[in-house]
Amino acid sequence: MPARAGIGLRAPHVARVLAERPPIAWLETHSENLFAAGGSFHHALERIRADYPLSLHGVGLSLGSADELDRAHLRRLREIVDRYQPALVSEHLCWGALGGRHSNDLLPLPFTEEALELIVSRIGQVQDALGRDILVENISTYLRFEGGDYAEWDFVAAAVRLSGCGLLCDVNNIYVNSINHGFDPHVYLRALPRAAVKEMHLAGFTRKDNLPVPLLIDSHSRRVDVQVWALYADAVDLFGPVPTLIEWDQDIPELDVLLDEAARAEEVLDARRARAA
Repeated sequence: MPARAGIGLRAPHVARVLAERPPIAWLETHSENLFAAGGSFHHALERIRADYPLSLHGVGLSLGSADELDRAHLRRLREIVDRYQPALVSEHLCWGALGGRHSNDLLPLPFTEEALELIVSRIGQVQDALGRDILVENISTYLRFEGGDYAEWDFVAAAVRLSGCGLLCDVNNIYVNSINHGFDPHVYLRALPRAAVKEMHLAGFTRKDNLPVPLLIDSHSRRVDVQVWALYADAVDLFGPVPTLIEWDQDIPELDVLLDEAARAEEVLDARRARAA
């Protein structure tokens, strides 16, 4: 995977990508969108995959659930990883299903020794099943469990270090959580294991006004905020140039808007390379 800026491949843009082959460094798609055995998206992706590096990003494995891993889900993931041979495979440090009931959101873990032991075991099971390392992503949150043994950033760092997986550092999620929970996002960045950061995500958030406390929602529905761009520049200084994705999942604009955001991320990556030269 090139250490450049890519975009999420979303349905409104598939036809144009197929027809024009625009200059995109790489593409990401959600793993679960490929779980059906056939269909038009598979047909299109097989053609697109020949020309673009691909990342598969999962949202439904529920690594941190008290339930066992869904073996059917994991088996289907292995099938599409084998089929498409993506450069990167990622999941989230969260849970989202229990007793056969699924949440419509990625839910936070308690930052406890017990939860850490569980998540490390689950990451190991997934990596063994896939026969490869995965990346795990820090999530955005709006509530937290009381107590715990770790700060969020130390929990994320420990999960990565103890499992041997890579880290997908979502810079927007760090900024969102810093506002929602009142911490310094630079402390978070500095706590992460630098060599483990293999990818970064950028997205736009929605600010909720007229509330008694600040609240940002990780909506993926607009351009990246100026504060997140600044934090991203600091992250690139810390971790070096790594593959960076522009996420946009709601109110999806024309492809040119995503390409423009990716170009801005490229400028940050290029500036870091120039300083290192």
